[in-house]
Amino acid sequence: MTKEEVQKIVLEIIEEIAPDEDVSSIKPEVRLRDQLDLDSMDFLDIVMELRKKYGIEVPEEDYPKLASLESCGEYLTPKFNEKT
Repeated sequence: MTKEEVQKIVLEIIEEIAPDEDVSSIKPEVRLRDQLDLDSMDFLDIVMELRKKYGIEVPEEDYPKLASLESCGEYLTPKFNEKT
């Protein structure tokens, strides 16, 4: 799985938990919470969806690695590839 595919999965999860947000204009290098109206519960929902749908575990100490779409791709791609 490529980083772009993982980023697409993250965007799909965001669309599910925050359907009013326009994810089409997200800048990959900018923090998601600076671009979207996401609170800490929304962020936890993203982590929970990753675990529930894909079996991806994100330890709490690694949450900062999911700050931007770019960093999500970098951090999660190896985890997705371990699953396949």
